[in-house]
Amino acid sequence: MADSSVDSSFGADSSETELTILMPCLNEAETLAICIDKAQGYLARSGVCGEVLVADNGSTDGSQDIARRHGARVVDVPVKGYGAALIGGIEAARGRYVIMGDADDSYDFTALDGFVQRLRAGDDLVMGNRFRGGIEPGAMPPLHKYLGNPVLSWIGRVLFRSPIGDFHCGLRGFNRQSMLDVELQTTGMEFASEMVVKSTLGGLRVSEVPTTLSKDGRSRPPHLRSWRDGWRHLRFLLIFSPRWLFLLPGVTAFALGVIGTVFLLFGPIVFGTVGLDVSSQVYLSALAVVGYQGILFAVLTKMYAERRGFRLPRSRSFRWVAQRVSLERLALVGVALFLIGLVILIVQFSIWAGAGFGSLDATETIRLAVPAALLMMLGAQTTMAGMFLGILTVPTREQH
Repeated sequence: MADSSVDSSFGADSSETELTILMPCLNEAETLAICIDKAQGYLARSGVCGEVLVADNGSTDGSQDIARRHGARVVDVPVKGYGAALIGGIEAARGRYVIMGDADDSYDFTALDGFVQRLRAGDDLVMGNRFRGGIEPGAMPPLHKYLGNPVLSWIGRVLFRSPIGDFHCGLRGFNRQSMLDVELQTTGMEFASEMVVKSTLGGLRVSEVPTTLSKDGRSRPPHLRSWRDGWRHLRFLLIFSPRWLFLLPGVTAFALGVIGTVFLLFGPIVFGTVGLDVSSQVYLSALAVVGYQGILFAVLTKMYAERRGFRLPRSRSFRWVAQRVSLERLALVGVALFLIGLVILIVQFSIWAGAGFGSLDATETIRLAVPAALLMMLGAQTTMAGMFLGILTVPTREQH
């Protein structure tokens, strides 16, 4: 991912380097020099054996030359994106520990002692918390300060039981090998969430320290796009938690749909002035189908994640299901459900034929046809899910 063949070198040999201060860079000529100087000053003052590494993502404003002139090592990362630049930087880093921060002068690279102390104490990921450390007026847009960051961080804490209060702080430190082990993949801004989520799910030691956020020193707008990048963070959090995205909504919809469809099989239901009959039964059966699809998708997503080595939340119930679900069992269940519905269809057809294919009581016919159709649809879905599971579980060389 990264190419450092033409980079200048700085710092001690990799076997002696304790800390890499990593800065992703895309046209940061205005502020890059001051950030590097602050980082170099920290290394000199603290006595930490380290290097300053700039992961350049295709700058066209001379940022690479500025970095080299100020004593930083430069690694060129051709794959575009914030996450791609950082992954390339992590791979190229020489330090046992890495502290990353944006090169826009919004973070103080002279105040890294708290991060180094926690890393030396054995923490794998140390996050900065801007809400605890202080946010300078104008440093963070109100939309981010009062809505975006608090809401996304809260969602992350709920879904993944993470202790982190500021999921998106750009200043963070980590054990380099630990981050390589969790195999970070995302190339965009959601990389910030991926690092916290995978570290938490992987059982790594995660902590945070207060840090300050200053107004950045650039005259141009930031690369961040509030709504687009906020959605990408939220999408990542939801996809990485199929329980909340698929399973719980699916179970709720399926239960309501099936219960309603079955109760209406015996006749209309009246709640005060509101009456439910066969038209409601049709919509409830559709709700059951959608909910069942969500349940199947949650199970298949988890099975795929386990197969590919992703660290999704685990539970005893899922392990119980995973040990018992197979292509053959799902196919048998699916065929059984389909046949029950088909038998009802045949019985209704026989009744219609016995009446000379004349008119029948439409309401009573539909009342029985809806659950029959529901059983056939659920059976077909179950069988196809079993076939897809069979595809997922085909042995490959990757599993040996």
